[in-house]
Amino acid sequence: MDTFRKYIHADQSDQKQQPDWGINVLDVGHSIHPINTVYPDSKHPEGYFFEWDKGRVLAEYQLVYIASGTGVFEAEKLGRVDIQPGTLFFLYPRIWHRFKPDADTGWTEYWVGFEGSYANHLMKQECFNPERPLIQMGFNAEFINIFIQLIDTIRFGGPGSNQLAACLTIQLLGLVYASALLKAQSNSRKTQLINNIKYSIHENLNTNISPEELAAKHNVSYAWFRKAFKEITGKSPGQYQLNLKIQKAGKMLKETDLSIAEVAFQNGFESEYYFSRIFKSKMLLSPSKYRNNS
Repeated sequence: MDTFRKYIHADQSDQKQQPDWGINVLDVGHSIHPINTVYPDSKHPEGYFFEWDKGRVLAEYQLVYIASGTGVFEAEKLGRVDIQPGTLFFLYPRIWHRFKPDADTGWTEYWVGFEGSYANHLMKQECFNPERPLIQMGFNAEFINIFIQLIDTIRFGGPGSNQLAACLTIQLLGLVYASALLKAQSNSRKTQLINNIKYSIHENLNTNISPEELAAKHNVSYAWFRKAFKEITGKSPGQYQLNLKIQKAGKMLKETDLSIAEVAFQNGFESEYYFSRIFKSKMLLSPSKYRNNS
């Protein structure tokens, strides 16, 4: 698909003669930005062009989809974020932002700018948040096809083109909304499953149940379990399990008269020597010194 962009004036006469659907498409485009070239190019009109050092503030919403290439994105209240292919981001009215492709990859982008009463309503939905403007869409054939239809509608014009463009923009937002909801539900299920496994770890601290056995017990692969567990807790399953055992052992050393060997055994350690070595590496004191240290 060729590069195309059009900036539509809100006061066009044909727009005034057509019914208001609550979304007014202001600009739309598809750009293939080559490697090692200045971004953005100078063909954008005043109010849209920006210099990287200064960034930009728009008076409208924009939906920007990066189909290929990599780059960076920054916005108010959001640090610098790496952009991968398939990333979609929203630009919100009156919020500072800037973005650009990596010089050695360039990128291909689609965008649509819009405003209106229904646009304001849609963009207040929970999954559209100016503090979290990025959504990983990946490759979505339906999404791309609708974007191409939107561009062709604006490119060729004709009766009702503005309203058809509004309808297509609503479809794009609907697909993004559905994608965000599915991701949220997936993350919720992931968190619930990891919490269930954490409970199993707590319940089996005095055994030698392995992370692989925990994964199998909950019908997930160990590779998925390890990645998801670390994503949610910040620790690997093995380290999380070991830290809990050491904490429990430390409490037993302080609050009971059990021997060090008995404490090691009750916490699933294979030997007193192994327990003592691990305990000292974690607590910086041997079990005996920890017990006697008030």
